[in-house]
Amino acid sequence: MTDTRVGLRRQIDSAGDLQGVVRTMRAMAASSIQAYRQSVLALGAYHRAVELGLGACLRDQGAQSGLPEDEPAARDSAVVVIVFGADQGLVGAFNDVVVDHVVRALRAPGASGAVGSEGRAPEVWAVGERVHARLCDAGLTPRGVHAVPTSVQAIAPLVGRIQIDAETQRTPLTRLLVFHNRPTAVGLYTPVQQCLLPLDGRWRRHHVAQRWPTRVVPQVMGSHSGTLRLLVREFLFISLFRACAESLAAENASRLAAMERADKNIDELLADLRTVHQRVRQAAIDEELFDVVAGFDAQSARP
Repeated sequence: MTDTRVGLRRQIDSAGDLQGVVRTMRAMAASSIQAYRQSVLALGAYHRAVELGLGACLRDQGAQSGLPEDEPAARDSAVVVIVFGADQGLVGAFNDVVVDHVVRALRAPGASGAVGSEGRAPEVWAVGERVHARLCDAGLTPRGVHAVPTSVQAIAPLVGRIQIDAETQRTPLTRLLVFHNRPTAVGLYTPVQQCLLPLDGRWRRHHVAQRWPTRVVPQVMGSHSGTLRLLVREFLFISLFRACAESLAAENASRLAAMERADKNIDELLADLRTVHQRVRQAAIDEELFDVVAGFDAQSARP
């Protein structure tokens, strides 16, 4: 009986220590989610400024006539795919979900970014070793892999390296597709894709339609083409930064949900262990009392 009580007490102490670790990880995941969401919100004003600048440059160039709605040549052009995943554990099927979405998007006929029998094989870049392995298993061997950033400060250097890699593969009609998981209000996350390039007629018309917030007519200083090229680069930087931050927020949301489930399970386990421990302890006390009573009765019965 004593051995049983000692074993139960050891299990209760171990479960309590594990619960402390789980709650610490839960707090860290919640803090990380807030940091990544704040980084996305902080880009809002800068993104708006870049869009206004793009609209001003395109209007000065008379881009309202623009390009056709869908360029036929773009369907046979190269495709560069960037997939954001997760390298840390306790995220469930995070990488599998985004890879399945990539496979469906690239192999679906007629879909945006679809690669058929006549199209070129996509140049895939993975962010994360684990998503790299999943892509290889799916038959989409990435051309390269980047490490997943572990903080908000590490996102900008990663995006810079991605832009450099994409520049080496890009042509004016290259399609640049980005796949990642995005956190949702009602669930954990959902896989999404964005087509950042090419900058077709629809894209130009959208930015030309951006209204200037004041009555002062904007003027483009210096070369229009150079300014436009820099603004497009900043537009791509913001889009990639946001995709990475949203992926990291979704990863931590998945980890937070896992920690909450683990915390609940540990609570239930502790309640069961304490109930059993209390029952065993009470049984030991009763047994000792019975021994005392039996001894007293034996002594009282002697002449």
